[in-house]
Amino acid sequence: MRGVAAPASSGWFISALGAAQICSWGTLFYGFPLIAEAMRGELGWSKPTLYGAATLGMLLAGLAAYPVGAAIDRGHGRVLMSGASVIAGLLLAAWSQVEGLIAFYAILAVLGCMQAATLYEPAFAVIARRVGPMNARAGITALTLWGGFASTAFIPIIQFVIETQGWRGALLVMAAVNMAICGTLNFLAIDPSKDAPVHPAAAGAPPPAAGRAAVAAAMRKPAYWGLMLAWISFAFTFSSLTYHFFPLLLERGLDSLDAVAVLTVIGPAQVAGRILVVAFAPSAPVRSLGSAIVIVFPFSIIGFAIAPPELFVIAGVAAFYGAANGMITIVRGMAVPEMVTRDGYGAVNGSLIGPMNIMTALAPLGAALLWQASGGYGAVLAVILGGSVMLCAGFWFAAAQSKREGQQMAAKK
Repeated sequence: MRGVAAPASSGWFISALGAAQICSWGTLFYGFPLIAEAMRGELGWSKPTLYGAATLGMLLAGLAAYPVGAAIDRGHGRVLMSGASVIAGLLLAAWSQVEGLIAFYAILAVLGCMQAATLYEPAFAVIARRVGPMNARAGITALTLWGGFASTAFIPIIQFVIETQGWRGALLVMAAVNMAICGTLNFLAIDPSKDAPVHPAAAGAPPPAAGRAAVAAAMRKPAYWGLMLAWISFAFTFSSLTYHFFPLLLERGLDSLDAVAVLTVIGPAQVAGRILVVAFAPSAPVRSLGSAIVIVFPFSIIGFAIAPPELFVIAGVAAFYGAANGMITIVRGMAVPEMVTRDGYGAVNGSLIGPMNIMTALAPLGAALLWQASGGYGAVLAVILGGSVMLCAGFWFAAAQSKREGQQMAAKK
């Protein structure tokens, strides 16, 4: 008979998942802009061509998000996450050997599916399955504290390896990290036999909804659609900025060393933001916490647009942005059980993450095309600012609807 597992916020479980997240995010997400810039210089491929491959991969990641979440709800997290890490490593090794566009696009396409099975959302679902969705906040917060170091750790490392061994050598190092570290840690940390048993809410009550039934029930709630708009808008803002931040900073007048220094500020700032949540708002309702955080994004984008090209000034704006991004990750992990439904966490969250991943895919290519058409990043930043405003509108709507539903349920009791 299985018992409820110990809290997921401490011990080997979160530490191993967290270390794997650092390596997965650092190699599979933050490494792409650096590799792409090096490939552009050596192979002469255009920026839209390079980012088109990333777009294809993330489009497939969007399609994979729901089945990944549903599979984790059924207890397949260990095989899914560890296997995806190993396959991702093999794909990175294959990428290091590409000479033509067809092979490049094929590899990036499958690599996108591996991202859907290795980054935050599947790990959040694994934690929710271990301790139950309403008990997962501490574990999710702790995991994001680990993951916040990904850009700080890997951007300088990858840039150094590119400069010393070339982009092909850097990809081989990234491949080894995924296979040897991420695959092993995910396999050892995730043990389905330790997951908390799922019981009906009360004696004689029907079992909780799962899979498509849980998603269908969630879709009948306005808060679900507010979160959908918020997360799609966040994906547009975050992905456009992340994938273009390095060349944007170069265009603003910083040299490559200063640009890397600015990028490395974001990771510690994310961690600092999450620590602030733990210290000052550990039990604050997610709708209140998120409502205060989202307004930071428009002000950060304005800062990037108007700040003088001085290292410490832009680094300060990056810290402001990074702290908000770190905090919103916690909100994203707990928004479904606290604002929409406690049933079918992996499936419902996956149904929201799918469109978000699709926007994550489209945004960098769109930004690259706009940069090419306008001749600079000014227009790109203006559109990103619009996306950050939509993030605020969507989340505030979801928060208001969630509060109203909670009040209606309380009045019926």
